[in-house]
Amino acid sequence: MVSGPRLRVDDFSYELPADAIAQIPAEPRDASGLLVMDRSRPGDLQHLKFRDIGDLLEPGDLLVVNDSRVIPARLSARRSSGGSAEVLLLRPLAGGPGRWEALVRPSRRIAEGDRLTLRTGEKVEVGERLGGGARVVRFDGDPASIMAAAGEMPLPPYIYDRTAPADRYQTVYASPPGSAAAPTAGLHFTLELLASLVSRGVARASVTLHVGLDTFRPLESEFTDEHLIHREWFEIPAETRRAIATTRASGNRVIAVGTTAVRVLETAARTEATSGWTDLYITPPHPFGSVDALITNFHLPRSSLLLLVTAFVQDGMGAADAFEARDALFGAYRAALEAGYRFFSFGDAMLIV
Repeated sequence: MVSGPRLRVDDFSYELPADAIAQIPAEPRDASGLLVMDRSRPGDLQHLKFRDIGDLLEPGDLLVVNDSRVIPARLSARRSSGGSAEVLLLRPLAGGPGRWEALVRPSRRIAEGDRLTLRTGEKVEVGERLGGGARVVRFDGDPASIMAAAGEMPLPPYIYDRTAPADRYQTVYASPPGSAAAPTAGLHFTLELLASLVSRGVARASVTLHVGLDTFRPLESEFTDEHLIHREWFEIPAETRRAIATTRASGNRVIAVGTTAVRVLETAARTEATSGWTDLYITPPHPFGSVDALITNFHLPRSSLLLLVTAFVQDGMGAADAFEARDALFGAYRAALEAGYRFFSFGDAMLIV
């Protein structure tokens, strides 16, 4: 993390009407709105539909997507007392195939060693406490089979309408399973839109980052530098590294689809690692060495994702401090609200160039 003057979490909060939070996805996917922000002219915004994004990309540009697949990680259960419980699986742990890190609710009422019963009759044992409110859980059977039979898609808590089909919280190019939340910037792409971009000469490459605990954790400290981000598994294939090198050599742009793709690319640029665990926490100021443009959704106040986008805006503006970039970003958010854009996971998108 690149350090600057200490920033207060409260300085990255904003008011959002409840009816601006998208409850269902746009249909079709690429009918969502697209707000375009040029960091060299941050007040000069364009209002488009996502299906128009090809008009803003050039032949030779490279889209880098996160191809992680969301797992049915939310498990409803009953305690031995008869009370309800819930297990949200985050990632597998060492020590055996049945051991996982999870959020368990109500955690304070569930002691170490308690066994919960899933709706299929399978048992899950709740183990020791980990940092950040997580617990170890252990399955008697195969976790993948249990999730397939008893699991549900882990929609964020601000989505109350659960009528959308499960595949709408999955990108059309999702492949390796492992995420506890969708890389939502990619939800706007259809197979037809991707094909049309290829026909225009826009290339696509994949990285993997399995989205984990921090998606569900707001910044609760006073200062942004007091927040600790959890490690998440990433991988950047050799063909993606070659595609990035080719794009750079030809003078074209690397366009990250989502903040998770940004974190993979920035981790690889700094460490030269091709896979492993990353806890890269991007806050202003941050010199971006691998990303020229960003496709992203509108993010929660007081979130690490909002800080990352602020840092990206600051880097492109050449702004002296984070507050100038924050004000430019919040100005775009206000314009989006006035124009009726929808926010968060099922909401509309931004293209920041």
